[in-house]
Amino acid sequence: MKLLETIRSRPWLSAALFVAAAATGTILGAYVFEYVVGLPPCPLCLQQRVPYYILIPASLGVALAALLRWPGVVIRLGLLTLAGLMIWSAGLGTYHAGAEWGFWQGPTTCAQPTTLARTPGDLLRSLQNAKPLADCTVAAWRFLGLSLAGWNVLISLALALVALAAASRRRESV
Repeated sequence: MKLLETIRSRPWLSAALFVAAAATGTILGAYVFEYVVGLPPCPLCLQQRVPYYILIPASLGVALAALLRWPGVVIRLGLLTLAGLMIWSAGLGTYHAGAEWGFWQGPTTCAQPTTLARTPGDLLRSLQNAKPLADCTVAAWRFLGLSLAGWNVLISLALALVALAAASRRRESV
């Protein structure tokens, strides 16, 4: 009970924990779509996960710093770093969603094999053993008109705003 009261009364701590939880949920959601639903990620989908892989431990580090009451400048810089990671993620998602909508060309390496078969036997083996390739310019799934890349943009921007709002708060009370 005291821990919940501490979290509620400390905006820097609560923001960092919220960002960590939401980022973890987002990555777990991506894994559900990949392994349970069966939607293979394209190369751009995989790139969009990288900021989250950095963000999750970083946000837990910021939360720990806030819990231990490190200097405010350190915690604020940490929160600004979290916001920067999510802005990077939103940029990756915007590029991917734009390629899906045909606003610009996506990468030419999406949905192409990385090596060429030299013999018919090599081709047959690569077809039998290959994971399904996803095209970066085709949205495999949409909800309310947005692809997973589009949803990533919204989630990333929301988490960036949470981190920025917390960073703009005055020093936490003792």
